[in-house]
Amino acid sequence: MSQQANQHGQLRERVQQHLDAIYHENPLDADLDGLADQLLELMVLGADMVPPMQHINHWDQRDAIVITYGDSVLREGERPLQTLKSFLDAYTGDELNGVHILPFYPWSSDDGFAVLDYSSVNEALGNWGDIEALGDSYQLMADLVINHCSGRSLWFDNFLKGVSPGAGYFYTASPEDDLSQVVRPRTSSLLREVQTSEGIQYVWCTFSHDQVDLDFRNPEVLKQFVSILRLYMDRGVRIFRLDAVAFLWKIPGTNCLNLEETHEIVRLMRTLVEHVREDAMLITETNIPIRENLSYFGNANEAHCVYNFSLPPLLVNTLITGDCTYLKNWLMSMPPAQNGTTYFNFIASHDGIGLRPAEGLLSQEELDVLIATMQQFGGHISYRALEDGERKPYEINIALFDALQGTTSGPDHLGIERFVCAHAIMLALEGIPGIYIDSLVGTRNDHERVENSGHYRAINRHQWDFETLAALLANHDSSHNQVFQRIKALLSIRRRQAAFHPNATQFTLHLGIGLFGFWRQSLDRRQSIFCISNITAQPQQLPLESVNLVDTVNWSDLIGGDSFVARQQGIELQPYQSVWICNAPDYPGSA
Repeated sequence: MSQQANQHGQLRERVQQHLDAIYHENPLDADLDGLADQLLELMVLGADMVPPMQHINHWDQRDAIVITYGDSVLREGERPLQTLKSFLDAYTGDELNGVHILPFYPWSSDDGFAVLDYSSVNEALGNWGDIEALGDSYQLMADLVINHCSGRSLWFDNFLKGVSPGAGYFYTASPEDDLSQVVRPRTSSLLREVQTSEGIQYVWCTFSHDQVDLDFRNPEVLKQFVSILRLYMDRGVRIFRLDAVAFLWKIPGTNCLNLEETHEIVRLMRTLVEHVREDAMLITETNIPIRENLSYFGNANEAHCVYNFSLPPLLVNTLITGDCTYLKNWLMSMPPAQNGTTYFNFIASHDGIGLRPAEGLLSQEELDVLIATMQQFGGHISYRALEDGERKPYEINIALFDALQGTTSGPDHLGIERFVCAHAIMLALEGIPGIYIDSLVGTRNDHERVENSGHYRAINRHQWDFETLAALLANHDSSHNQVFQRIKALLSIRRRQAAFHPNATQFTLHLGIGLFGFWRQSLDRRQSIFCISNITAQPQQLPLESVNLVDTVNWSDLIGGDSFVARQQGIELQPYQSVWICNAPDYPGSA
């Protein structure tokens, strides 16, 4: 047997092991014969495929991703995806080498997350050529909206009629089933009654009645999504965001969250995409408590990245209270990611500031103060339903710029400094940073969009006119210009430092409650950076001896440029000032 044939046989065996684990009970009594070969055929994985190396980091400190809708920037007479590329080309340079385009498919609700057709591009945005053009210039990240699709899709229409494709694609349950433990992020009823060719059925709707959950117990659904993965990869997508993946597999009588079959499907997808393209990446979007979120790393055999969902609420809490205790405790508890995995750090997104990831990390009193302060700053609160029918705050809907306009004492004049400080902390942390486009340009709450749409999340989904935004970014007196230039400057510094590699060593510093700091060290141990921020509205003293600077080395602040030659020196950090104190500036690391 040739080596290639042997490798293909090993891959087939591995895929079969995944399938055996997923369908070990085969609740639908589906025909599973030949399924492994069908998946390999759908992924176009023949005998010439090259197996990937394991535990390899396909990223470094130069990687940073801008998160955006396809129509976040508009110009009259031009397809929005073309306008987006023009904006990125003109303004982001080398500082942001990746772009996450939020759902660019035809959709019926939830700003793209109720997908009508996974195989086409929304004509209002552009076409596949526009997507490929972005993929040619940037590392392209796309959503695989895998848990559900639109209740107005062809698949769902066919489900009602009992014809393919669609028949058997959606999860049904009975109102008599034990659904008391099911965890959901919404307050709407879980089951939706529908008339089908086989009579009344009740379809499962985790999010809304227009977002009907797919039934992965049916292998035909799995085959569809494997085909979609391959289609997107052929169109230039390298990074996949697995949307709402934690809810994928359902078993009545359980909480239907993070079930083992869900984890195995992620493992299967990683196996498949890595054999198509070694540097392909899966990022799991699991807005859940931290321990459950981290479980999606598996043993470096599931997600390449997990969203660091606890960071936004903890960092905002830190900056409005002037107390880093909770943030520091969390950072100390975070395990270093194995090679082949890393964190995806963000502090703002198209959604709100999730509160479930703060459970067990912030006290109820802290959460109450955080929620009240965000409401004072113009934010809204979205709720989820509990078992007893009560509602519990699920997320805060607010633009990050407005969330950081002040402290628990109210708005003040330090909003820009506080906002930049948040990004200085996020950009220095272990992991790959993602920056939401509205944060990049300092967008404020869009109350008009909330009123017009009727949805709280629209508050942070502003659409910019290209020329208007360009004028603001050119005006040195505008907050948009000041935020944009300072974040870009931090990104430019970051990408030149080996100690900011997403997997470089990280240790938490103990500097009291008003100074938040951590130490990063390059993988080859030649570069160290002490990242320290004053997270209060008052000046704070930093004695350099508290961070163990080596006396035989000259140290300098990468942000401000100051040099330090003695441990006996002290620094007075101004409100929300950050320093990155480094021994070897612009050290790119060993090849």
